[in-house]
Amino acid sequence: MAETAFLDGPNARLAYAFTPGSGPVVVFLSGYKSDMEGTKAVHLEAWAEAQGRAFLRLDYSGHGQSGGVFEEGCIGDWAADAQAVIEAVTEGPLLLVGSSMGGWIASLLTKRLGARVAGFVGIAAAPDFTEDGFWAGFSEEERAKVMEEGVTYLPSAYGDPYAVTRRLIEDGRDNFVLRAPLPMPYPVRLLQGSEDEAVTRETLLALFDHIDSPDLRLSLVKGADHRFSEPGNLAMIEAAILDVLGAPGE
Repeated sequence: MAETAFLDGPNARLAYAFTPGSGPVVVFLSGYKSDMEGTKAVHLEAWAEAQGRAFLRLDYSGHGQSGGVFEEGCIGDWAADAQAVIEAVTEGPLLLVGSSMGGWIASLLTKRLGARVAGFVGIAAAPDFTEDGFWAGFSEEERAKVMEEGVTYLPSAYGDPYAVTRRLIEDGRDNFVLRAPLPMPYPVRLLQGSEDEAVTRETLLALFDHIDSPDLRLSLVKGADHRFSEPGNLAMIEAAILDVLGAPGE
């Protein structure tokens, strides 16, 4: 397992773990309130290392071992954090693997990192979820509370309640990826479970329809949930990465 290192990011001191190897560098981008010690991140690091592939996982500000306060963060901050680590630590082509919110952040980075991006694998990707998930699901009272008081709290199936802030909502609107063209001129694979209660099939299909890619495939896995972390799910992620990377010499 790669040792955790730190760098001074745009919003806080950021933690990351980089495994050198052949490229493209596989970059794992975790979800909302998740971190680089999650099942998928750690599994894929070990898998990449065994294959001699370069791999990067990281914690956004307010997440995991990075500095900062989660409730003060937003999508724009976390995308800037990821970009800062990628640009400081890696060289050459990148394969972005985004889980849940990480799929939104990866979509933003495909624009910001341009020609460096050689592929994208989305796992239960959740683009624009602050608006299409949180805001769309709020009652008028909840909308008023978050805009007037600056924060409201939602129950979570994965631990402590989610703090949803006015800044998160407003910044999300500045970082939509489903409201403008989303060109991805390289292979893209989208994976999601049929029992995902956090990201709807409508969101999955909206992203699928919106991405402009010459090689785009979607896999909806019967019985899998939002975590997508069972052994069979992890094997599917490995296969999707290899599919995007192509055989050696291609």
